[in-house]
Amino acid sequence: MLSGILVSPGKIELRETPTPAPSKGEVLVKIKSALTCGTDLKAFLRGHPVIPMPGPFGHEFSGTVAGTGKGVRNFKEGDEVMAVHSAPCMECGFCRRKLYNLCGKIMDTKVLGAFAEYIVLPGAIVRQNLFIKPSRLGFEEAAFLEPLSCVVHGMGLLNVARNDLILIIGAGPIGLLHLLMAKLKGARVIITGLEQKRLALARRLGADAAVSPSGVKEAIDELSGGLGVDSVFECTGQPDIWEASVGYARRGGTVVLFGGCRSGATVTYDAARLHYDEIALRGTFHFTPLDVRAAFDLLKKKLDVSPLISGRYHLRDLKTPFERLSKGEGVKYAIIP
Repeated sequence: MLSGILVSPGKIELRETPTPAPSKGEVLVKIKSALTCGTDLKAFLRGHPVIPMPGPFGHEFSGTVAGTGKGVRNFKEGDEVMAVHSAPCMECGFCRRKLYNLCGKIMDTKVLGAFAEYIVLPGAIVRQNLFIKPSRLGFEEAAFLEPLSCVVHGMGLLNVARNDLILIIGAGPIGLLHLLMAKLKGARVIITGLEQKRLALARRLGADAAVSPSGVKEAIDELSGGLGVDSVFECTGQPDIWEASVGYARRGGTVVLFGGCRSGATVTYDAARLHYDEIALRGTFHFTPLDVRAAFDLLKKKLDVSPLISGRYHLRDLKTPFERLSKGEGVKYAIIP
């Protein structure tokens, strides 16, 4: 089969590799669509600690069942399916505490290699996080299951209510998914970013204000009456923006730190602001099986994620979308084997 290999930062090779065979409890999926994401882009630009190089990459996908291992009963060859690339072990101390997204093995057992013709899903994923794709849902939209699960988890930390005022920092794919989710809950949303085309898309998706960083304070003052926002979702992973995000929250507000900073990065906050204004800081990471089920239900009910697809490329042209993304062009690209 053809497989995209990330050899080193900036270097992708398309290689012929053996088509894997599913073992007991596993499912072989023929990829119909795989999506680019911010983690893949970071790996392409500078490497990433959870994406070994050289090696296969890509982890947002959907497809059809091409084979099943012994003991698989709920899926058969030809089924159209959607999945995420990990599942908790259900045995470690964190899983016993139902902190499934923090499973001690979840990153070690994740599956990479969606930028290929086939991918094998281990038993844990098959049992917990593999779903039959609704017929009315396209393969490209179905491949949003993984990133949407992450957003569902992060937003689930808060009880976002109708008319809440939310600031989303970062108008990339994750920021725009936060926007869709927040509007679904009836919140008012300010989103900020650097790319004007992405801000224009955010307006079409229902943002109450979509502004460059220089316009954030004015937008907040106008929509909050000078109070500040109820919640901030930081989606850039830049330490200086982590620090600045606290300044936008109202007293008693919450800042959700979604974007991951580089390993070893440190941030500094005004202790008086956190203490006397009761600002809550929340980290968020990955998702649980319940989050995946919730994301599946949202996509099944046709949460329209299609506007986030900026274009389509054949697997043979895998490097091109990453070069475009590195220049700020587009949001997400579908890779079609």
